[in-house]
Amino acid sequence: MTPLPIIDAHQHFWDLERNYLPWLCDDPMIPFRYGDYSAIRRNYLPEDYRRDTTNYRVVGSVFIETEWDAKTPVQETRWAHELAEREGLPSVMVAQARLDQPDIEDVLAAHCAYSRVRGIRHKPRAAPSPNAVETGAPGSMGDPVWRRGFARLAAHDLSFDLQSPWWHFREAADLAAAHPDTTIIINHTGLPADRSEEGLQGWRKAMAQVAHHPNVKVKISGIGVQGATWTEEANRRIVLETIELFGVERCMFASNFPVDSLVATFETIFSGFLKITNELTNTEQRQLFHDTAQRVYRIAPESLCQTSATTYLT
Repeated sequence: MTPLPIIDAHQHFWDLERNYLPWLCDDPMIPFRYGDYSAIRRNYLPEDYRRDTTNYRVVGSVFIETEWDAKTPVQETRWAHELAEREGLPSVMVAQARLDQPDIEDVLAAHCAYSRVRGIRHKPRAAPSPNAVETGAPGSMGDPVWRRGFARLAAHDLSFDLQSPWWHFREAADLAAAHPDTTIIINHTGLPADRSEEGLQGWRKAMAQVAHHPNVKVKISGIGVQGATWTEEANRRIVLETIELFGVERCMFASNFPVDSLVATFETIFSGFLKITNELTNTEQRQLFHDTAQRVYRIAPESLCQTSATTYLT
């Protein structure tokens, strides 16, 4: 086991025998960025996660909403808290709330009755390509109704997990500027699926635009590409350029398990992160693997599974 303490900043649990997650339970399967996802249409619980992470010292995790039935989002929050009480994981969670719905205030208040809730995720409507962006489209980050819901987060001391392709980051930068007291956490590194030079240049420019705003953080995760093997070589540029743009104090590594088990093992992903960052200092590595997530998601030290190590791999 590596001595480096890890807080996995983005992971999921689900029990499909007890709970209804439409995208995992219904047929036909929806289009998905990794292609066929039938392998994860099964229960995934802490015992499964601990088996996947056995060679790593995972001391805490951030549970991210799983697109549970949108009619009953607070039921997922209750279920996740019950799971944490039994299993010691997750440490904290990001809950589901539809920001453009008329009951948003009631939903936020209900989530905040649970002690592990730190933020909200609602994937805004996204265009399929950079050339198809429609400014102000209903359900998008530019939609006035959606933005009114977003504006309610600060009053509840909630952060926002943003999962959106990079070509919507002009809207994200505008959102960050308009709400400097709300922390925005970019999910999955801005989804840099297009690895052509043109695609990577567009991704970097968009990431630089949001990195200008100090209330924006980023999770380096979800960087697999459909039909390709997850390798250190394939992802080195994405990881290092993200760290260059945001700094280690605003970046955190995450597994996106079990979803990213479709493209790699936990071992492959986290050994890759370690190798890519092996020229950073111990302090810098600790920020990426542990400290940034603990600070951004306000995880109390006493809630972690183990005492943090003082020495670890470089």
